[in-house]
Amino acid sequence: MKILLTTLHAKYSHASLALPCLAAYCLDLPDAEIAIREWTVNEPREHILRLVMAEAADLVAFSCYIWNIEQTLRIVSDIKKISPQTRIVLGGPEVSFGIFDLMHDNPAIDFVIKGEGEETFRRLIATLTQEHISMQQESLAEIDNLFFRDGSDSVSGPLSRKDLELDRLPSPFETGLVDFSKPLIYYETSRGCPFSCAFCLSSTEGAVRSFSMERIKKDLLFLMNSNVSQIKLVDRTFNYDARRAGEIWEFILEHNRSSHFHFEIAADLLTDSNLLTLARVPKSTFRFEIGIQSSSAATLEQVGRTADLSCIFSNIVQLGTKTQIELHLDLVAGLPGEDYAGFLNSLQTIAELKPDMIQIEPLKVLKGAPMRAIAAREEYAFSDSPPYTILHNPWLSFEDICRIETIGRMLDLFNKHGGFAAAFQVLQQDRPFSGVLDHMARQAGNENLSSMSCRRVFELFARLAEPLADVAILHDALFFDYCRVEMPLMGKLPTFAVAQQSDCSWPTIRDLPKNINLPPNCRVKSFRYEFRYDYRAGEESGGPATITFVYISGAGRGLQVLISSAAS
Repeated sequence: MKILLTTLHAKYSHASLALPCLAAYCLDLPDAEIAIREWTVNEPREHILRLVMAEAADLVAFSCYIWNIEQTLRIVSDIKKISPQTRIVLGGPEVSFGIFDLMHDNPAIDFVIKGEGEETFRRLIATLTQEHISMQQESLAEIDNLFFRDGSDSVSGPLSRKDLELDRLPSPFETGLVDFSKPLIYYETSRGCPFSCAFCLSSTEGAVRSFSMERIKKDLLFLMNSNVSQIKLVDRTFNYDARRAGEIWEFILEHNRSSHFHFEIAADLLTDSNLLTLARVPKSTFRFEIGIQSSSAATLEQVGRTADLSCIFSNIVQLGTKTQIELHLDLVAGLPGEDYAGFLNSLQTIAELKPDMIQIEPLKVLKGAPMRAIAAREEYAFSDSPPYTILHNPWLSFEDICRIETIGRMLDLFNKHGGFAAAFQVLQQDRPFSGVLDHMARQAGNENLSSMSCRRVFELFARLAEPLADVAILHDALFFDYCRVEMPLMGKLPTFAVAQQSDCSWPTIRDLPKNINLPPNCRVKSFRYEFRYDYRAGEESGGPATITFVYISGAGRGLQVLISSAAS
């Protein structure tokens, strides 16, 4: 039997972990030839369909999420019309709830796997390779968490909460099933979550289960020795066990070559021992994503989020001041009891923690999450289509939600282009960070904030922020921010900087400050300008400052910008 495992990613850079895990667990099955193919939702559906059909698979299995379910269902329907004998299997979080309705509305689906998929998928393949159809149908009814068709009806095997013993799962990395050509590799050391947040599907998964420490270290060593650039751990709360987390972090510090690691953590679970370990992490090695969600304890309590906010904030401050870890803090807008003013207060609270990035998402009322019951009780309105985003609730109007979405998009856009630290410092002299963003969002209205060049983003920032500050000083700070991320070129300067063209200079390498060390085998260009203030310390200070920027590029290294020190 030829089996095709596939999914549609949101971005090309993503590589599936679910599909290699399924394949690894079935590798020893006789008569099962398994192939993995991955595409993105941005590719034409007709192109993906041709490539799927070219595989000539007897069974095609799709991994389904909120970002790909609609396109997946269209492709599945087309596959069945072209090849009625091809069996279709769906699995993943987006098809693990409302399964009978899903199969009724989509007759092309033959099987749906609910929840954790490896054991169910293995038993399904083993059953389908049996010779006698009658034996197959009888055996299907015995497979836990499998939904299938019995004539015109949809039926299921026993619904079970029995979980796979994780160390029984062969390493998808050592078996060569993970695509290492992608810049981002996902890895898991555990499944489940210690929290029961109503807005998250992890609240339905039960207790946390971990791979053995021996297995974790073996996989991590394989990834680090393979020089994987970006390793993103998908554990819902990586540090649910502080001692375990500390042991893994110590192992990484001892063996890491050049990999960068992304962890989702709970800041209030960090211990003093953890913080001592994390203080030794080199720059550009760890990134922590910390879900604050709201600074209101009353709001968090209503969605079952148990959190010690004072401890969270205290530990984030320590991470920011005593470590070199990149910090990303998350907010969810639309939780019960938090109105627009409350959201701005949450935004201001986490902004004062000085994270490297703030991520904002309007609430998604996911299928199967306890938030659906809260939404019904509190009369939430949310989209019927994925990703089920909130439209309004008793505390936030649709206009409020739109403004919050605009703030989130602006933060993403600004972070992508350097963060605008100097410009924000100027703007925050007379109003808080949240007030600045609120004003800019109101100015932006319904403007399209996607697919903008770096120069256009800076021009947008200038236009939205000009009413908030002295224009000359704002433009000066913006030009400093621009030079930090982009080489200023005549004829391509942002409009607010065009008047300064006559004051720009491009010194030669021999004219560069002595404190700038250049790496070998690279292309070097430089730029010098006298700014109204010295912004190098992250804030405006003193009088005019002549600052030199050095732009270093080369094959495989992207653009690196060095800035002369304040003492030069």
